[in-house]
Amino acid sequence: MFVKSYQDINKETIDRWVEEGWMWGKSTSHEEYLEAKKGNWNVLLTPTVFVPHEWFGTLQGKKILGLASGGGQQMPIFHALGAECTVLDYSSKQIESELLVAEREGYHIDAVEGDMTKKFPLPEESFDIVFHPVSNCYVEDVEFVFREAYRVLKQGGMLLAGLNNEINYMVDNEEKEIVWNMPFNPLKDEKAREYMLAERSGMQFSHTMTEQIGGQLKAGFTLLDLYEDTNGFGRLHDMNIKTYIATKSVK
Repeated sequence: MFVKSYQDINKETIDRWVEEGWMWGKSTSHEEYLEAKKGNWNVLLTPTVFVPHEWFGTLQGKKILGLASGGGQQMPIFHALGAECTVLDYSSKQIESELLVAEREGYHIDAVEGDMTKKFPLPEESFDIVFHPVSNCYVEDVEFVFREAYRVLKQGGMLLAGLNNEINYMVDNEEKEIVWNMPFNPLKDEKAREYMLAERSGMQFSHTMTEQIGGQLKAGFTLLDLYEDTNGFGRLHDMNIKTYIATKSVK
């Protein structure tokens, strides 16, 4: 009997969410692209806090990899600021959106439909920045992702990553009670698997800061800066409980 991999389940889930109007699948508008060309822009690694512009420095001529960053949201902004952009995303719909924006605005992007749980189909030391918004919650082994990001970055290159802490995976749907043991892993916990399938939310995994920040350090990165963020909605957000961290690390 053929059993779908968790990666294939997540690919189908993201494609469906994009068709349903998912906020992380809504592309940059023509007006936003033109504003970025004038120097008026912001991008997100986490739900609500904009990435500090000083994290980037000048982007003119920089080579940027958008890692699981499809959908035509950040890459058009970076292109407008003079960067050469590549995007790697497992979702066909997110790649399609990326190409549509590039066609609309008349620029080229290397849009690769690929799985970041496998070796990236990209050469070593070829990027100045890897921009990685929150997405490793769909990956069981995050340390592999950081090792691959390190491999494809040039010496002195930066990994900018959005990370999900464990809090969202501890609580019930109303965010009132702690109901789940950690780690949350539907591949190893049948109850968690049944829950994710019932919610039609793909296969998601909790990750500790040991895995995520420690994983970057193990890969060879040096952590330079970080900030925290909330969900942007819901009870935890209303109580200002931080559930995300964005990190700036250098090779």
